[in-house]
Amino acid sequence: MGQKGSPRVLAGDVDSSSLTALNRICPYFTMFPLRVPYGIMRRHGRSGQRVLDPFCGRGTTIYAARLLGLEGIGLDSSPVAAAVAAAKTVTATTRSIVRAYRSALESIPQPTQVPDGGFWRLAYHPRTLQTLCRLREALLVDCRSDSRVALRAILLGALHGPLTKGTSSYLSNQSPRTFAPKPAYAERFWVRRNLEPRDVNVEAVVRTRAERYFAVETTPRGGEVRLADSRRSESYRGLPDQAFDWVITSPPYYGMRTYVPDQWLRNWFVGGPDVTDYSAEHQLRHSSPTDFAAELKQVWQYAGRLSKPGARMMVRFGGINDRTADPVTIIKASLKESAWEVSAIRSAGLASAGKRQAAHFGAGVDEPRAEFDVWAVRTDGQTACSGISPAPALRFS
Repeated sequence: MGQKGSPRVLAGDVDSSSLTALNRICPYFTMFPLRVPYGIMRRHGRSGQRVLDPFCGRGTTIYAARLLGLEGIGLDSSPVAAAVAAAKTVTATTRSIVRAYRSALESIPQPTQVPDGGFWRLAYHPRTLQTLCRLREALLVDCRSDSRVALRAILLGALHGPLTKGTSSYLSNQSPRTFAPKPAYAERFWVRRNLEPRDVNVEAVVRTRAERYFAVETTPRGGEVRLADSRRSESYRGLPDQAFDWVITSPPYYGMRTYVPDQWLRNWFVGGPDVTDYSAEHQLRHSSPTDFAAELKQVWQYAGRLSKPGARMMVRFGGINDRTADPVTIIKASLKESAWEVSAIRSAGLASAGKRQAAHFGAGVDEPRAEFDVWAVRTDGQTACSGISPAPALRFS
């Protein structure tokens, strides 16, 4: 389940510390602040403890565990999330990442497929797009080494973002950096403003970002990320019962089911289609609050099976503006008879992450809704799901 590292106790603002730069390798719209899981485990965690995050997103909980020398396992059904999170478990250097970049290009002299159409012609310079397609194909064939895992996450973070004066920091025409531009809107935006994509030195961008995110060694390699649906028993194969002391997570909010479409360009880079896909496969059902809570309960039951009696769980949860259902009611219903007993519900303030990135296209952002931290304790008399059979641990590659 990964190696134990020497804990790094950080002072001040942990979110902006140079020691935690790796956590910012790729922006993600629903960011779980690093200070939340880090603060919990720093105050209450103990050496040798294990942490589970069944909705790990960009891997913040797993990274916090690594910083503190704890062992962490994260699951996410989004290929983009799993790719970003996986980079936070590896050890790499600028030299090894640049070497991986060059070897990836050498392995694919010409891409077999290059997306075409108005969006793609305006989004990327032809040479930049050719390079991206070669790298994409190479990493889809082989992304097993730490350096390639790091390279993939660096490219995902640089794939789209704002134009800057001087040296390019991103590979695309003017775009948000947190979520992918929607093709029709982006085309109109670029044409109206006469914005052309730059011929970007991709290797220079990779090198600069490698120096930024991997210059400081965090701890020895540690943690594991699985590309997996946390509602399914097979996702937990190879994990022993009652192994975890903590479950720290933030599941999708009820009604929020566009994580993959909102990241469609990054999803393309990790093997998805070159168009926006709004299918909701491998996601919690959002057909009603009752259905949503029932599927969340499945996840809590599996987490209960894997957690020790007395283990603690913290769930960050909230709502979105176009759904009137009360998030506290939903989360309490999901935990009922799930092997977890609610011990406290506290306000976490307002959800406001992402406004700055949304402003790059001038799009309006609704007023944020309140979020809550729900604390629960794993009870002795659990009713968790059975049927988790032992098997080799899965690896996202």
